Amino acid sequence: MVRVTGRDADLDGVLVIDKPVGPTSHDVVKWIRRALGTRAVGHAGTLDPAASGVLVVAVGQGTKLVSYLTSQAKRYEATLTFGTSTTTLDREGEVVLAEPVPIELARELANGAWTEGSLLDRALARERSRREQVPPIFSAVKQNGRAVHERARRGEHVELEPRRVEVYALEIRHAAEQEQSVDLSLSVSKGYYVRSLARDLGETLGVPAHLSALRRVASGPFTLDEALPHDAPRETLCRALEPLSKAAARVLPIGRLSAIGTERARRGQVLSPEHFDAPPDRAVSAWVDASGELIAIGRPDDVGSFVVARGFSHSTSSAAT
Repeated sequence: MVRVTGRDADLDGVLVIDKPVGPTSHDVVKWIRRALGTRAVGHAGTLDPAASGVLVVAVGQGTKLVSYLTSQAKRYEATLTFGTSTTTLDREGEVVLAEPVPIELARELANGAWTEGSLLDRALARERSRREQVPPIFSAVKQNGRAVHERARRGEHVELEPRRVEVYALEIRHAAEQEQSVDLSLSVSKGYYVRSLARDLGETLGVPAHLSALRRVASGPFTLDEALPHDAPRETLCRALEPLSKAAARVLPIGRLSAIGTERARRGQVLSPEHFDAPPDRAVSAWVDASGELIAIGRPDDVGSFVVARGFSHSTSSAAT
């Protein structure tokens, strides 16, 4: 178990938090910092203030895992409302365009008639095949080292290039005629913006649209079922802190080091296949010692050896419980 001693060095691992609507992701990080008494806290995959759900939070040396945790697919439940578009593409922005919902689309929303060949079916099929997406200008995307939302809020012209994305699943859960809205479930790659989906789906359907609700139900293997409230007491957070080795194993293949390999990895030296009791795949992987403690994140090089990408010092909260 994780020892709750109050010392920063004893707190290394990953938490799954159910972020409420309202605070920013960084607000949640600040709350966790205060609760645990450490500044070494970060998060994997930003949620907008208007969104709720799974926020993966890394503590201590867990922050070295953030780039690997962030790269995982995300699952959402979203509500898109037709008839109005906003500056931010969600309900938080100012309305910039309002138009009646086309009669045929209104009929589909009323009857649940999004059968094959319907307007909604064709529009969603286009989004499922999407391989590039333009992010919202009110976002944390950076240009020249600055978040573009800062420029957008000052009224500056912002133009963003499309980014590579993937849509693994996109389905209608429910439609509401009175609210002129549709509930969707979707699974998408890192970097996908559901606010952009609202904009793009509306353009395909010929009607302004915006994202009116969003809940992240999973970030990679981390789900709402294991999530804690952001204001859980310190003792609860500490007990729930997932050890580094377990968290890494959920997102990366595992390589098991020999005793010599463990020492070489701790020193940041190049390893050969014989330095592993169970060699990793030829990909970025998590390397653990005989006790299961996470020693390093490593990758293969071009000559058949393995090099350390991130090293981890001994942690009282990183060994298997």
